[in-house]
Amino acid sequence: MATIARNDLQGDGAVANITNVHHLASYSWIESLTPTIAVPGIPAKWSPPNRIKRLPKDSGLIYISQNAARHPDSPLEPLFRALYMTDPAFEMRSVDLISDRNNLRKLLSFVDSSSSQKGLERFTIDVEVTGGTVIFSRTETQTTEIIAPHEFKGFGHEFEKAYTTCAIGDSTGHHRIVSYCLGGMRLMVRYEVDGYVDEDCSLPGRNKTMGDEADLSALLGNMSLSTTHDLFPVKAATKLPGSKLTIRQEGREVPIESTLEIKTRVAHKPLSITDVASQLWLSQTPKLVRAYHRQGMFQQTQVEDVTMELKDWKRSHQIVLNKFVFLLEKILKVVKGIGGRAVVEYNPTADSMVVRPVEGKPMLPEDLYERWRHSDLKSLPNRKKPSSNSAMTDGLPGSTSTVGLSSGEGN
Repeated sequence: MATIARNDLQGDGAVANITNVHHLASYSWIESLTPTIAVPGIPAKWSPPNRIKRLPKDSGLIYISQNAARHPDSPLEPLFRALYMTDPAFEMRSVDLISDRNNLRKLLSFVDSSSSQKGLERFTIDVEVTGGTVIFSRTETQTTEIIAPHEFKGFGHEFEKAYTTCAIGDSTGHHRIVSYCLGGMRLMVRYEVDGYVDEDCSLPGRNKTMGDEADLSALLGNMSLSTTHDLFPVKAATKLPGSKLTIRQEGREVPIESTLEIKTRVAHKPLSITDVASQLWLSQTPKLVRAYHRQGMFQQTQVEDVTMELKDWKRSHQIVLNKFVFLLEKILKVVKGIGGRAVVEYNPTADSMVVRPVEGKPMLPEDLYERWRHSDLKSLPNRKKPSSNSAMTDGLPGSTSTVGLSSGEGN
């Protein structure tokens, strides 16, 4: 067991930059009695109404962690299924850390406790080490919330319903998987996307609308490994052996540059970029909607490109970000020493973090672990980069391309 106090985070003074940003895959959750995703899916499109009207307050079912709520047996499985459908040859051992953005936000808040407006609450992150890769699994005491008619929790979800539309009618949320380098580590990060602006909505060479079951069977067949075991047999069905997850091939990929985060606030409480910068930086989301209202009546709202504001925030927070990189490196070193399963816990009373070994069931279906076992070890020293049509550096001017921000269920 290891204890990490905030004062232990010294860092090395190096500049903390996110580089080599690549879109890897995406998927949308589908309303269904069984866990079902559409790959690549599509986010909701920013489509504000022609006239402003008063919106009702949020009510009913709200997802806190939709991946865990819809697929509690393996909340991380959709990430890998979408990834291998998009890039069957992806080299998993080239990744140091796989995580939801939400876990990274919690760890960054531990480094900079002043950034948490309500105070840093207790949190737990489940950890698994396989093939040299560390996997963080998000844990929440509740995965959904029911807002009763007499309760008030804002207008955020109703605003998204009124100001965005999705081409997949039964979609209940869109997730994207990206990879990037930070402090010598290669991270794979999953996060929820609130929406996109309709600029150039297709990636070169990937602008075909999906939906043919035969094409899906072919893609699933391409996921099989060159081993004596046929782990992904070609079948017309959209369900893989050993998995409870159903996959639909539907949607289209949207460039990171078009994605946006939506935040709603009462008009007399302006939203500072500092309030959302860490969330946007960790997912490299470039666009932000700050929607202000008076008792549900929203003002005229625009999509902002906040790339320059994020650049300024990153420059002014280098000490914090450097310590954040140090914390990630420390956790990875400890859990690799433990091996197998571990847990990272933050205790507000002690104001410190504990990393300790635990027992537990595997995070993923067995066939996905074969990806590490049958990796081409000879290719690892070259740190093979994912195939992608979009490679970016820290989402800032002077890089290959620019990117932005996202929110949703607090991922």
